[in-house]
Amino acid sequence: MAAYIFRRLLLVIPTLWAIITINFFIIQIAPGGPVEQAIAQAQGMGSGIMERLSGGGSEVKVDSGEGHSGYKGSRGLDPEVVEAIKQQFGFDKPILERYVEMLKNYATFNFGDSLFKGGNVIDLIKERLPVSISLGVWSTLIIYLVSIPLGIYKAIHHGSRFDVWSSALVIIGYAVPGFLFAILLIIVFASGNYFDWFPLRGLVSSDFDQMTWYQQIGDYFWHLALPITAMVIGGFAALSMLTKNSFLDEINKQYVVTARAKGLDEGSILYKHVFRNAMLIIIAGFPSAFIAMFFTGSMLIEVMFSLEGIGLLGFESTIQRDYPVVFSSLYIMTLLGLLLSIISDLTYTWVDPRIDFEAR
Repeated sequence: MAAYIFRRLLLVIPTLWAIITINFFIIQIAPGGPVEQAIAQAQGMGSGIMERLSGGGSEVKVDSGEGHSGYKGSRGLDPEVVEAIKQQFGFDKPILERYVEMLKNYATFNFGDSLFKGGNVIDLIKERLPVSISLGVWSTLIIYLVSIPLGIYKAIHHGSRFDVWSSALVIIGYAVPGFLFAILLIIVFASGNYFDWFPLRGLVSSDFDQMTWYQQIGDYFWHLALPITAMVIGGFAALSMLTKNSFLDEINKQYVVTARAKGLDEGSILYKHVFRNAMLIIIAGFPSAFIAMFFTGSMLIEVMFSLEGIGLLGFESTIQRDYPVVFSSLYIMTLLGLLLSIISDLTYTWVDPRIDFEAR
C-alpha cells in the first residue's frame, strides 16, 4: 500500500501541471483581461489613476489621438499609460515567460499579490477560509450523517409508506434551489416580518471576543444555522437515493440469499456484508461532493448571508480577471481534490479489506 500511495502522490504532480497549464493558456487568450479592465477604469477615473500609475511623478495625460497600443478599449489613452498598466500587471513580458514564472512560484506556493483587491493572495485566502471551511465541513457532515442512515432505512423498508413520503419530501427539497430556500428562511426567521431569531450577516457577532468559550460556540452556530440549512436541504435527495439504490442492489444479490439461508440475522447481513459493498459507490463520490460544497456550492449562500468565503472570492476574481487569485484558487482546489481522491482509495480498503490497490 505504501508503494501505491507513493505512486499516486507522484501522479499528483503531472495532473496538477496539466490542469494549471490548460487553464493558464485558455484564460490568457480570453478577451477582457486585467489590462483591459484597468484601461476601462483609467478612462473612467481620469488623471487620478494616471498619477498612481506614473508613481506620483509627472502626470500622464489622456491622449485624444488614435493610439491604442493594440488593446481594445484603449483608444483615447496615451500609449505610456497603456504601457504603465501592462507593467503593473506583468503583461509587458511574453506569455511563455509569464507561464514559466507562474510554475516556479506555484511550486513554492508563492501566489503573489491580487491585481485588484490589494494584498497577498495567501492572506486573502486565509481571511476567507474560516467561512468556507465552516459552511463546507458542517454541510457535508450533516448531509452524510442524515442521508446515509435514511437511505439504509429506506432500502430496508422499500415500498413502505415511510419510503414513499420521505422520497417525496427529499425530492421536493432537491427541486427547490438553495438560494430560493435561503430567501424563504431570511424572510421568515431573520427579517423581523415574522420572526427575528437569527442574524442576517457575518460568521460571528461583533462582540465575539468578549464572550466566554461556550457563548462563542453558541454564537458561531447561531450565525451558521440559516446558511447551512439552506445549503443542505437539497443535498439530502441525491445521497439518500444513491444510498438506498446501492443497498437495494446489494440486498438482492445471491450472497445475501446464501447468508440468510445459513441462518445469519438481518443485522449481521446488513452491516457486515451488505454495508461494505454498498458504501463503495458512496465513498467514490465524496471527494467531488466535498469540493463542490466547499468551493462552489456556497457562493450564492455567501452572497445572501453576507459571508466572505472562498466561493465568493473566486467568483469576484473571475469577473475582474484577477488572475493570481483565480489560478491560486484553482491550484488549491485541484490539489485538495487529488489528495482527497487518494484518501478515498484508502477508505475503500478500510471499508472492504478485500480491495488491494497494491496488487493492481
